[in-house]
Amino acid sequence: MAELRVKGTGTIKLFENDNTSSVTIASPASLGGDRTITLPDADVTLVSGTMSTGLTAADITGQTALADVPATTDEFVISDGGTLKRIDADFVMNTPSFYAYKTAATSLANNATTILIPASVVQNDGTCYNTSDGKFTVPSGQDGLYFFFASFRISGYAGQRCQSMFFVNGSELNWTLGESVPDGSVASGSIYATIPTTAMLGLSATDYVEFRGNQGSGSTNDIFNTVFGGFKIR
Repeated sequence: MAELRVKGTGTIKLFENDNTSSVTIASPASLGGDRTITLPDADVTLVSGTMSTGLTAADITGQTALADVPATTDEFVISDGGTLKRIDADFVMNTPSFYAYKTAATSLANNATTILIPASVVQNDGTCYNTSDGKFTVPSGQDGLYFFFASFRISGYAGQRCQSMFFVNGSELNWTLGESVPDGSVASGSIYATIPTTAMLGLSATDYVEFRGNQGSGSTNDIFNTVFGGFKIR
């Protein structure tokens, strides 16, 4: 069994029964007064290793600059009602986010609401926007409030009713409708009008958002410079 010995040097040592190793308690060079060590009133298991000498100001006051965009798994320290807690940067970085565009023409049939699919991606953080079907899908764990924006331009604008809108899970949100109806005083083909729309949506995981357009010229017409983007607010 282990053996506790008081040494003549003023130290206390707890030896293994074979004297191969020990734990030493030694006083500093100058006590400057009595010291009391209070032991816990329950079993304590000591493990091997080096005891830290404590934190310094440099350890806790951000002496080292990050010098890069934070990764989504980097952590901030915040006060939650007076209790310090860690939070992943992912929760405060407006992610996921995306922005895509298409400059080439897209053919829109008369009075046919058509899914618009910008396929040139500028930003697709989280890879939640699908360039093959034009859907932005909320990933698992990213329920929250999102902001979306979209627009297209149409040629031969005079005499046409043009609409841009968002669909969520295949259903139209008519309150997101961006619409323009010319007054008929402009000659056909002389204006390239931009038809924008925006929306703030509360979404849950697996919800998907599409951008669709409609034109009522009486015949098939081309739209171009289509853009679609969005990001999580919180």
